[in-house]
Amino acid sequence: MPSCRVTPLFYRDDDMLAVEIMIAIGVAYLFGSISSAIIVCKLMRLPDPRTQGSRNPGATNVLRIGGKKAAIITLFGDMLKGVIPVLAAKALALPPLGLALVAFAAFVGHLFPIFFRFEGGKGVATLLGSLLALSLPLGFSWIATWLIVAFLFRYSSLASLVASLLAPLYAWFFMPSLIFPAIIALMSLMLVYRHRSNIANLFAGKESKIGQRHTV
Repeated sequence: MPSCRVTPLFYRDDDMLAVEIMIAIGVAYLFGSISSAIIVCKLMRLPDPRTQGSRNPGATNVLRIGGKKAAIITLFGDMLKGVIPVLAAKALALPPLGLALVAFAAFVGHLFPIFFRFEGGKGVATLLGSLLALSLPLGFSWIATWLIVAFLFRYSSLASLVASLLAPLYAWFFMPSLIFPAIIALMSLMLVYRHRSNIANLFAGKESKIGQRHTV
């Protein structure tokens, strides 16, 4: 008597999974390319953040030119660019490599947005959003580190740099696959590079502290 084999209702072979991962990476990059700072400034009739202040399309510069409300909206918008693609990838049950690459693609989209002539921000909020979506303990560890460094030294950029450089270590502790620390380390190094002007200002004693008024 022939054996009876049960065929699963939905089956993904390796080729189908690879296609899903590539599509998810592309969508994550496009999603990350939506510049919250530029859109918020346009909707609130504020100057283009790429032409004012530090000329960085991020929440900190929006705070300079538009105030707290515009900055908070920008911050959450940038975080969602990391949260939504990663949660969508989780819903699709992508493997660890797929999840990590989706987070990376959203982060790269923020840094080099195709919709805005590749003039993006520095990546802090989008990195944090990705970390929170990957693992809440990982994201909360980043936040705790940021708060401690910011409280001790009063520099937002320094707090972001330290928290991001420690993120791969937190990922190694909390995440099930070594691919996450590796990809997060790459993201952290890119974030450090984007903060090179802040690093120079820190060494020169010219970096503005939290709560200090900006004159540019």
